[in-house]
Amino acid sequence: MANILIGKITHYFGKIGVAVLAVTDGQVKVGDTILIGEEGTGFTQTIDSLQVDHKQVTEAKTGDELGLKVTQPAHEGDSVYLVTA
Repeated sequence: MANILIGKITHYFGKIGVAVLAVTDGQVKVGDTILIGEEGTGFTQTIDSLQVDHKQVTEAKTGDELGLKVTQPAHEGDSVYLVTA
């Protein structure tokens, strides 16, 4: 399994379980599996929905900041990787 760095978490809203991801490299879409944090200490999840500028989208690309619901607490500065088989 290879992981590709796609961005970093810039904000985390704990009360609603939403993280803001700044996509710095590549793209991400609904249905992708991502790793938030580092291998062994972070967590993986499948993306169920994405929002860019408070609008539902199916994918985001380099330069976008997007909101995504997370299954566990994330931290500002966490790296985000696209998990590939």
